[in-house]
Amino acid sequence: MQQYSLSLDSDTLNAGALLVREADGAVRAASRKEILTVARELVNVDELHGQDLSQPRLVKDFLRLRLNAALEHEVCGLVLLDSQHRLIDYLEPFRGTINQASVYPREIVKIALHRNALSVFLVHNHPSGLAEASPADIALTKHLKQALALVDVRLLDHFIVAGATVLSMAERGLF
Repeated sequence: MQQYSLSLDSDTLNAGALLVREADGAVRAASRKEILTVARELVNVDELHGQDLSQPRLVKDFLRLRLNAALEHEVCGLVLLDSQHRLIDYLEPFRGTINQASVYPREIVKIALHRNALSVFLVHNHPSGLAEASPADIALTKHLKQALALVDVRLLDHFIVAGATVLSMAERGLF
């Protein structure tokens, strides 16, 4: 993974340019993609740790930044919650291609049990920019909900992030 060093140069501050320092010391203006990549790395789950996430608004705001449009591949993540719907952890255990990611319910159950989660939000992005649940998304959500229920873990929602739009499958009644 390429490592970036972004900074604001006082001479270009008025122009609003963020700069990248290359390995050889050369400095150039940062591209939009580089800025978003660094921003994604800086969006920290610590901001949500311990917060009540029973209302989807906070999760949606976090996901808009975390799973932003700069990603060119699908990422499937988990928001793990305690008995009071407070954040235990946010993980991205599955990475895919531009239009799909393989997600394994068995692995999600193992993660939920290992982290002692009582409820889970499933999240993934659509690099296409289309915030609609596919038949595969709906089938996975139903299957995962059943698998987690066997070990007394509730799947509360499945969020799909497409740019600035975040779809809540629960709000749409899709599972």
